[in-house]
Amino acid sequence: MVTKLRFSRLKPPSGGRSPRWIRLLVLGAVQLTGVGAFAQTANFGSATLAPGFSADAGTLRGQTGGSSSLPGIVANRDKDGNLCLGFGSSTPDHLITLQGNFSALTLQVNSNRAVSTLVVQGPGNVVRCASGNNRAPNATLSGTDWAGGTYRVWVGSNVSGEQFNYTLTIRE
Repeated sequence: MVTKLRFSRLKPPSGGRSPRWIRLLVLGAVQLTGVGAFAQTANFGSATLAPGFSADAGTLRGQTGGSSSLPGIVANRDKDGNLCLGFGSSTPDHLITLQGNFSALTLQVNSNRAVSTLVVQGPGNVVRCASGNNRAPNATLSGTDWAGGTYRVWVGSNVSGEQFNYTLTIRE
């Protein structure tokens, strides 16, 4: 048996605006599904990686240069208690989508001798952070148990507004 639904009462009034409850219902659905939870844009590029991905697929390039405090955007500490440091853009530099779970990944910044920082925010707002120093300037983040989904990645500097080019490599 097929039931026909009638939506004649849902038409906007002559003023052209939908009833307030419909707008609230749509807004609630967007929030519950996570659509719009964070902007799906990146400053320099994105990668979609499946297990066994090639070296080329795991290589991204960009340039630092923001003055926003990365801990202020994401978190002061990551899931393991490491400090999140650095300055960068308020918009993530890269989006990385993992098609499936990864038991281990390493992200490394090659910053040509500039001290770099790395802040990664993934599904469930899990945060991972790494920072270089004067002796080892390239931020390197090695971690286990990476869930499939989209990760927002910021490459930063330890100096506000400092600009340098970098290559970000991702390896299994």
